[in-house]
Amino acid sequence: MKIALAQMNPVVGDLDGNAGRIVVLAHKAAEAGAELLVTPELALCGYPPEDLALRADFYAECARALAALAEALPPGICVLAGHPLMEGDNRYNAASVLRDGGIVATYRKQKLPNHSVFDELRTFQAGAEACVFECAGVRFGVNLCADIWEPGPATQAREAGAQVLLVPNASPFHMNKQEERFEVARARIAECGLPLIYVNMVGGQDELVFDGTSFCMDAAGAVTAQFPAFDEGLHIVELAEGVARGEITPLPACEASVYKALVVGVHDYVVKNGFPGAILGLSGGIDSALTLAVAVDALGAERVRAVMMPSEFTAGISLEDAERLADNLGVKYDVQSIKRMYDVFLEELAGEFDALPFDQTEENIQARVRGVLLMALSNKFGPLVLTTGNKSEMASGYATLYGDMAGGFAVLKDVAKTLVWRLSRYRNTVSPVIPERIITRPPSAELRADQCDQDSLPPYEVLDAIMERYVEQDMAPRDIVAAGFAEADVRHVVRLIDRSEYKRRQAPPGIRITPRGFGRDRRYPITNRYKAPF
Repeated sequence: MKIALAQMNPVVGDLDGNAGRIVVLAHKAAEAGAELLVTPELALCGYPPEDLALRADFYAECARALAALAEALPPGICVLAGHPLMEGDNRYNAASVLRDGGIVATYRKQKLPNHSVFDELRTFQAGAEACVFECAGVRFGVNLCADIWEPGPATQAREAGAQVLLVPNASPFHMNKQEERFEVARARIAECGLPLIYVNMVGGQDELVFDGTSFCMDAAGAVTAQFPAFDEGLHIVELAEGVARGEITPLPACEASVYKALVVGVHDYVVKNGFPGAILGLSGGIDSALTLAVAVDALGAERVRAVMMPSEFTAGISLEDAERLADNLGVKYDVQSIKRMYDVFLEELAGEFDALPFDQTEENIQARVRGVLLMALSNKFGPLVLTTGNKSEMASGYATLYGDMAGGFAVLKDVAKTLVWRLSRYRNTVSPVIPERIITRPPSAELRADQCDQDSLPPYEVLDAIMERYVEQDMAPRDIVAAGFAEADVRHVVRLIDRSEYKRRQAPPGIRITPRGFGRDRRYPITNRYKAPF
């Protein structure tokens, strides 16, 4: 038999729109000769629904949309559709088998993740029973996403008579995630002895990006099909003698995967939220250069605008490089000096600041003037302001509240500075758009004369390595020192990270590409006197 796997990009809350997408996919699957279509986890409502899944009216609307979906499907095909389900006072993350206009079986997810970016224990109750249904003479068992990350549900499906395990997913991307999925899938196959068909969502939802990369494995854990990363589409596998086989698309390299995740994240955030385009401040530095390249690849040059806002401290080469970059990418580009506005602020504050030296205050005023300009253009013309700060800056607090942090979406929020350089070089292998000097010159905020990032921060190679261990791995500072880092550097970086929580809490959402971003998966108190011991 042929089975269709839907790497689908639903929109959270667009019940009728998502149902319509499933109907279209079902017709395409039937035309291709498939007898079963498998959609991702919660495909009907999108994932994660967050606190929508606490509303009784939301479940009522989902039930209405599910019934209408079942009636609209073409005859002769089974569809496994993910959806929320309310029974009495119980709420479930469920998937139902739709056939011949009705619902013939329903599975309720048993293992509810409550870690990292997941809060399913907040919104759902756990199911307890297996679901096995027959299609074209084959008995299929259903597990949902986290059900295969722990023992139990897969074996339960086999004991209920399943011959093949179907696993709809809403598994978000982070670097090297597919290797983790393979490891987990092989552990479940070893446990239950069943071949497995893993179908994953694709697309961006707020800070999460889903990469698709759906796959099949035989009962020995060998990959027998793997589908493209980050691409929405319908893929057909042939099930014969218990093994589903199809095309095997190689995984993209790390930098290519991350870059594509950023592109998908920007595209879907802008488009799904109805913005006409995006605008950003172009500085002549590498962070804004990479952000602009991502935005253009996501939205097209005609929907992106760049504004260079020089001050008296802006180097001539910054103006040259910014103009060249904008020309290479074909975007609307303007230069708006901030000198007059900055001078007005200083004049108004002259009485307060009399005889006080130039310091971070004057630096931040420049950043805030730029933020006001970008937000004014956003308000007047509608494009979303993309901020350009990276994860290293978010970690260390090397960013200005209501200045360079002002905006609607933080493209590089989870991208360390060292990775920014790697991604920029990767993007230039696709087409050489970022001028080489932007990549090679020492980074500077250019908020005072002869400024360099390393005047205030350790070298980024050191900062990023310490940040990864402290933030993403939760290593104690003394263990980081024991790993070979200078204690002075560790103390400096840890202190910067700890004291900057209040800034990060006010930052815009941004795309998550690591196992631990500065978003919903890292929640530290702002008021906090705990100091990790050395």
